[in-house]
Amino acid sequence: MKLKRREVLLGALAAGIGVSGSAQSGPIASNGPLSNHLPESAESIDLWPRGAPGMPEIPLEESIVERSTEPEFMDRAVTGISRPRMVVFRPAVPNGAALLVTPGGAYQRVVIDKEGFEMGRWLAARGFTVFVLFYRLPGEGWAAGPNVALSDAQRAMRIIRFRAEDYGVDPQRVAAMGFSAGGHLCADLATRFEARTYAAIDNADTLSARPLLAAPIYPVISMTPPITHAVSREKLIGKDAGPDLERAHSPQYNVPANAPPCFLVHAEDDASVPVENSLEFRAALVAQGIPVEVHLFTHGGHGFGLRKAVGKPVEVWPDLFFRWSQTMGLF
Repeated sequence: MKLKRREVLLGALAAGIGVSGSAQSGPIASNGPLSNHLPESAESIDLWPRGAPGMPEIPLEESIVERSTEPEFMDRAVTGISRPRMVVFRPAVPNGAALLVTPGGAYQRVVIDKEGFEMGRWLAARGFTVFVLFYRLPGEGWAAGPNVALSDAQRAMRIIRFRAEDYGVDPQRVAAMGFSAGGHLCADLATRFEARTYAAIDNADTLSARPLLAAPIYPVISMTPPITHAVSREKLIGKDAGPDLERAHSPQYNVPANAPPCFLVHAEDDASVPVENSLEFRAALVAQGIPVEVHLFTHGGHGFGLRKAVGKPVEVWPDLFFRWSQTMGLF
């Protein structure tokens, strides 16, 4: 019997492999109640070897919540991240390019599976070395405040370049991809890669944090109502933030002339993060002469990632990114 594409993709996601059929290491399923730490069987890299700077006064306790109602899929989210790190997905046949992936979670959690490990496996099956970032959350008392997640993203980019030889990666071919609030972080990195958000600690910090390319997917961009995502805004800059703070953390107002080319995806029926977020970012990129590709879909809602895109026109977005990134010299 001939399988439909939907059945193939869903089966591949559940099994932890790419659609091409190449096996990838993925998250470890718990044999009982989920323990309050990320699985350690996947390769990971700590960002801050002497501890993350600006620790909260009240120590954080890292915990995971399983949110899935589908027995074939995990949908975990983590809070209380005090040891920011990258989980690495190595391809069977590397193409020399790397991707830093920043999952979403409204800056109040980091989604592990749907926008992290699943995307890592899909990209690794196509030759990319993928680094899924577990970044600190700005509402949890860190001294860097709204810049704390960007500090982790900048540091992550520099470590990937510093250790490029270890992973068979060309340090010039390192891109970034993010989803929802992680899309905001991706866009923030693409526009404020030169901002000094932390004190240098080693030779890795002499390297550039600029991604070669950036792909904010259904991103939160604006911090200004009515198009902002209210929870992301509150967690990032505070409920009572004024116009200056809104502008400082809205990537469309911070696009430099040397920003990287960007790839944007959004659904017109996104009821959580209005499509105007991507449109405003596109306009700002165009105004600076930055190459940008935008794909808008009639249906898709928010948070479709890979699994919720199956069977809809928006299902093609990863392939579109793959082809675009090739034309832009990522691999």
